[in-house]
Amino acid sequence: MKREAEAVMQVRACQMPAEELEAGSRLAAIRWLIADAASDGADVVVFPELAPTGYGAGDVIRDGAEAADGVTLSEIRQLADDHEVTVILGLAVRAEGGVVNAAVVAQPKQAPIVYAKQHLYGDYEKALFVPGTKASPIFEVAGAKAGVLVCFDVEFPERVRELALAGAEIVFVPTALPAGEASRFIAESVVPVRAFENHLFVVYVNHVGRDGRFAYQGLSCIAAPDGSRIALAPEDRPATIDATIDGTDYATAVAINPYLDELRAATLLRERALTAMEREDELWTR
Repeated sequence: MKREAEAVMQVRACQMPAEELEAGSRLAAIRWLIADAASDGADVVVFPELAPTGYGAGDVIRDGAEAADGVTLSEIRQLADDHEVTVILGLAVRAEGGVVNAAVVAQPKQAPIVYAKQHLYGDYEKALFVPGTKASPIFEVAGAKAGVLVCFDVEFPERVRELALAGAEIVFVPTALPAGEASRFIAESVVPVRAFENHLFVVYVNHVGRDGRFAYQGLSCIAAPDGSRIALAPEDRPATIDATIDGTDYATAVAINPYLDELRAATLLRERALTAMEREDELWTR
C-alpha cells in the first residue's frame, strides 16, 4: 500500500453465529457490534455474507430482499453515519433482473456501494439469486484503495487480480464458507495466497456454527501481502478479530516478488509486439 506510515486502518471482522434467530435479532447484534467496534477506534467493521438474515434462511432471503434504498440498508447507512465508521456486510438486494447476493459498503455521509456476487455457489444460491456482471468499484477508506468480493468470488484468482490491477490495496470478503476439509484449505491457504500474489490485504469474514441447512467453517481471517494471517478467528465459536493495516510494513515482501509490476511490464511488451505485427501486416497488404 503506497501510503505514509502513519496512515493506517483499524479493521474489525465480526464472525457471527449461524443459528437461525427470531426476526430482528441478527440486526440487533449487528447494531451492537458496530457500536462496539467504533468505540474501540475501528475505521471499518466487516460482517459475513447475508449477515442480517443468515445464509441458510432460503426463500426468506429472496422474498424479503429490499431495494438498495430499503429499510435494512438505510439503517446500516445511519449506523455508519452515527458511529463514523465504514460498515461492510453481505445483504440480499432487489435489483433489476432479480435479487442479488451483495456486499454493501456503507460509509459515513456517502451513497452506499452495492456489489453483486459474480460467482454463485451451487444450486442453493442459483435458485435464490441472479449473478452480478460487474467488478467491484474501487473506493477509498481510511486512506487506502479498496474493493469487495463475496465468498466464492475470492476463490477465482481472476477476480482478485482484476481488483489489484485496478489499484486495490485491500479486499473485503463477506463469506459463508461451509465446514469441510476443502473449506479449511480455502481459509488457511487460498485466502493468504490471494493476498500474497496480489500484494494486498484480504479481510475474509465467515459465519460459524450451524443453521437449519448448513454448518460453517469459521476461521475468519485478515491476510497480509506477505501471505501471513495477521488475525485469525476460531473455527468453533463467534469472535471479533482486529488488525492494524499498514502496507508499509510489507514493502520488503512486495519488493522480493513484484508480481504486479512484472505483469504490467509483460502486458506492455505484448501490446507493443502486437502493434508492430499489425503495422507489418498493414505494410504487406498495401
